Amino acid sequence: MSVGPLVLLSALAALALAYAARWWTIERRRSAATGASPRPSLGDWLTGFAANFFDTLGIGSFATTTAIFKLRGRVADEDIPGTLNAGHALPTVAQALIFIAVVTVDFVTLASMIAAAVAGAWIGVGVVTRLPRRAIQIGMGVALLAAAALFLATNLEWLPGGGDAQGLQGATLAFAVAASFMLGALMMLGIGLYAPCLILVSLLGMSPLAAFPIMMGACAFLMPVGGGAFVRAGRYDLRAALGLTLGGIPGVLIAAFVVKSLPVIWLRWLVLVVVLIAAVQMLMSARRSRAGAASDSSAE
Repeated sequence: MSVGPLVLLSALAALALAYAARWWTIERRRSAATGASPRPSLGDWLTGFAANFFDTLGIGSFATTTAIFKLRGRVADEDIPGTLNAGHALPTVAQALIFIAVVTVDFVTLASMIAAAVAGAWIGVGVVTRLPRRAIQIGMGVALLAAAALFLATNLEWLPGGGDAQGLQGATLAFAVAASFMLGALMMLGIGLYAPCLILVSLLGMSPLAAFPIMMGACAFLMPVGGGAFVRAGRYDLRAALGLTLGGIPGVLIAAFVVKSLPVIWLRWLVLVVVLIAAVQMLMSARRSRAGAASDSSAE
């Protein structure tokens, strides 16, 4: 392995340790003040395991986790983006460490797209942590519909097959960097980066396999950044996030080293249906929030 990927892996490991330590410190202080128990439920563990197991195989975890949360009524709508970013951060780091180590990608392409996504997340999280409940409901409802469209396109084989390039140069690389910045910002709203990134690199002629270290590396760097901001702001569900983390890391390791690949087409169709249901529920919640606000105003 060349020096570049080794530096990237070392930086990623250091970021993960710093994030975990900061998370533990903040919540230890809160727990001492409130006496609340942070223990996740079995359902939270299983959600983390399943979402990250299939995430490692390329399905993505944000849309599926949001759908599960919505169907279970597990997390308040306004806390879902923070819970996703805080809880899935460390499992995604595990994915990135594995794929950056085993898949060859041009280092300049890899590092520049990751840096752009992190910058987008850093700016985006400051906006999302201040958004009201209804804005988040609408944003996540639209995000889920977009995710469902991507699942449908994948299932029907409408997406580009990609080329065999391992990197990008010149104007093409500049375009990819700009797109990665936008994807990083949107991820703070709960819009998963995996499918859009896979489409992006495929359209630009790269090998679809090369997308895995790029998209996992980008998420692994930006999610501790965004997740840390949500933790500091308290805009997330601690118990659910811990369940995603503690269940997610074993799911990643089993998927990467034991299962490696699965015929997941039927699961994609199931996820499509579940995500559509969750999208409708999220948008209906936003409509009810608007109706409730209107009735309160008229009562005044």
